[in-house]
Amino acid sequence: MSNIPDIASKDGGALSMGGPGPRHVAIIMDGNGRWAQARGRPRLFGHHAGAKRIREVVEACPKLGIEYLTIFAFSTENWKRTQTEVAGLMSLFRRYISKEMTALATKNVRVRFIGDRLKLDEKLVKLMDNLEVETEGNDGTHLTVALNYGGRDEVARATKRLARDVAEGQLNPEDVNEETLPRYLDTHVLPDPDLVIRTSGEARISNFLLWQSAYAEYEFIDTLWPDFTAAELGRLCRKFGRRDRRFGKVKT
Repeated sequence: MSNIPDIASKDGGALSMGGPGPRHVAIIMDGNGRWAQARGRPRLFGHHAGAKRIREVVEACPKLGIEYLTIFAFSTENWKRTQTEVAGLMSLFRRYISKEMTALATKNVRVRFIGDRLKLDEKLVKLMDNLEVETEGNDGTHLTVALNYGGRDEVARATKRLARDVAEGQLNPEDVNEETLPRYLDTHVLPDPDLVIRTSGEARISNFLLWQSAYAEYEFIDTLWPDFTAAELGRLCRKFGRRDRRFGKVKT
């Protein structure tokens, strides 16, 4: 894509400016509704525009050295929106998975979904399950979609599974530590995010990847999600590469 900055090294692992770029980027895709309202259109128009933006961002990842991309599509709190908007979003998810994500799968993208599927309709869950199976052999960009996801809900569900294993004698309570719980999280097969981006000017994390982002770098940008581009993603990756990430250590 011509608008992707040429900032990745030949091996895709390091940026030409600064240190290594982020291996795992997570994005809170915010601002669809405001983008539509600013144009005098209904909120769902903005959601459709935002869905189209995902492909450009996913296709930019290999050149930027990003192996894992996680996007926040629908939170456990989003059920509080109007019935019309929720129904429209669910229809959009079904259509998007059937078309756009299937197209991405042909480009060696590995698709996963995280979140509680029990509240989602059967047709949508079947589409999600099928796409995961169809792409499980792909070894390109790992795209994870958080759908009916909340960080607190995820930790609560993980804790229930952990407690069940303790009750059944499969896990010794004395062996539970900060390395144990991640094995029960939805993201147990993924590395923790290095960089979390939130669009639209809001400066909060909205219950997204609470455990996993303990040492992530954050970028809160004013761009509304439908206007977010691969070029802006590249700029944020360059900025990440210039950061001094010490993880509690002190330079000697």
